[in-house]
Amino acid sequence: MGMEACKQGIRSRFVTGCGLANELIEARDEKQLGRAVKRYASYGLLIIDELGYIPFSKEGAQLIFQILAERHERKSVIITTNKGFGDWTEIFGDPSMTAALLDRVTHKAHIINCDWDSYRLKETLKRSPK
Repeated sequence: MGMEACKQGIRSRFVTGCGLANELIEARDEKQLGRAVKRYASYGLLIIDELGYIPFSKEGAQLIFQILAERHERKSVIITTNKGFGDWTEIFGDPSMTAALLDRVTHKAHIINCDWDSYRLKETLKRSPK
């Protein structure tokens, strides 16, 4: 979907969840958070990959919330994760913030639940000697 958005001229950004949190924390520490939030708000499409593979620090979770809240109902976001919505409190830590985040993320969303085996595992098994 991201490649298609780029082909259609939509300014897009692909980032991992941890990469986004780290970038925002660094921007905050360098007193550049406003600039970073504005930049992330400007993309026509933001793709956040691997959300939740590693739980966020409190600061990282709050900053990601800020980005997603800023984009809510304004710009498109694609999030990939192997976590169900019920597990998002483990990722973000704060139940109230997680509930507010899920409310925004799922509002007017197209949720695609991919329940299939890992293609990487399939490729590895094909290459394995029998």
